[in-house]
Amino acid sequence: MTWSLFYLCCFFAGLVLCFLAALTGGGHGPVHLHGHMRIHVPSTRTIASHHPTGASAVNGFTLTAFLCWFGGAGYLLQRHAGMLAWITLLVATLSGVVGASLIFWFLSKVLLRHERVLTAEETAIAGDVGRVSDPLGEGRTGAILYSQLGVRRSSPARSADGTRIGRDAEVVVLRYEKGIAYVQPWNEFEL
Repeated sequence: MTWSLFYLCCFFAGLVLCFLAALTGGGHGPVHLHGHMRIHVPSTRTIASHHPTGASAVNGFTLTAFLCWFGGAGYLLQRHAGMLAWITLLVATLSGVVGASLIFWFLSKVLLRHERVLTAEETAIAGDVGRVSDPLGEGRTGAILYSQLGVRRSSPARSADGTRIGRDAEVVVLRYEKGIAYVQPWNEFEL
């Protein structure tokens, strides 16, 4: 294997991985791949600084950017600059670091700037008012729709006392246990 082929393989591997990440959206995009690949980087906390957004400098986006920039610069330098192999390797590595740093900067300053972790109080649904979307009955689990933090959500639900509650009935969530909301009709709710 020649150096040119090595750099070209790095470039195309990074490009293909970038394309797959964009296409699949990390599993949330228009195409869902049914295979999973995990790459374990031991102790990333020691080799990468964490940004205040919580994003690590060593992540999938920066690794693929490094591969693309490293491979592309290395290939161009090897084929057209006539440098020594170790100088080409050094410049290609620096180019990869610069490319990965630009991607990390964009990720942390633009995309993740407004991200934050929700607290338990913000996600608790006990006391929320919702509507039954799938009727509840004796021993039957239905579903409710409710709003939380300005977003419409749904949850499996059961009647707190086991009585039947029909579709579109307004209900109050009394408690939330093991992923199921226990509700009571709003008109029967006593303060």
